[in-house]
Amino acid sequence: MTEIAEILPGVLHWSALHPKIRQTVHSYYLADAATVLDPMVPEGVVAAIKSRRTPERVALTNRHHYRQSDRLVSECGCPVLCPEPGLHEFEGGPDVQGYAYGDEIAPGITAHEVGSICPDDAALHAEVGPGALALADAVIRWNGELCFVPDFLMGDDPEEVKRGIVESLERLLELEFDCLLLAHGEPLVGGGKNALREFAEAPRSLGEL
Repeated sequence: MTEIAEILPGVLHWSALHPKIRQTVHSYYLADAATVLDPMVPEGVVAAIKSRRTPERVALTNRHHYRQSDRLVSECGCPVLCPEPGLHEFEGGPDVQGYAYGDEIAPGITAHEVGSICPDDAALHAEVGPGALALADAVIRWNGELCFVPDFLMGDDPEEVKRGIVESLERLLELEFDCLLLAHGEPLVGGGKNALREFAEAPRSLGEL
């Protein structure tokens, strides 16, 4: 049975092995906003989140995080939302709706652009508890440390991509949050803003850890 933890009041977290990339990835349910983020849906997850509140939408932090959203669509009849620049991924299906940066995509959840690594790489700011920021692929957590994904996943000019990410992080640090909800890596509950600020000031690559 999948371990599901309430990491903030009304915020559930779980992890599961992604069958395509063969890595453990992370998913979240924000019950007050009835929104599931980047879902893997192993056994027990649907029942656990529906016991709080039936989800009304799935939100992807980028197009690559559709994962097992279809299981929630089937079980709950909810739409799947993705940043508009990533909609080309779904032209042949499944049905995915776009959201724009600056949109309040659900009650208390606002989308912000990160970009650089890909145009549809988003950050979702949630007004829950002390505030939470969900990140897609721009920043991950490896061995307990914030870092970039490996250079080979950053295209032809990794250093330029990193500079773009840091510029975006500097804008995001103006938001109110203390928790990081990471798609790749354990969430950072408490101290997330300080950790992200320290990373932006002296970013590290995965190979340096």
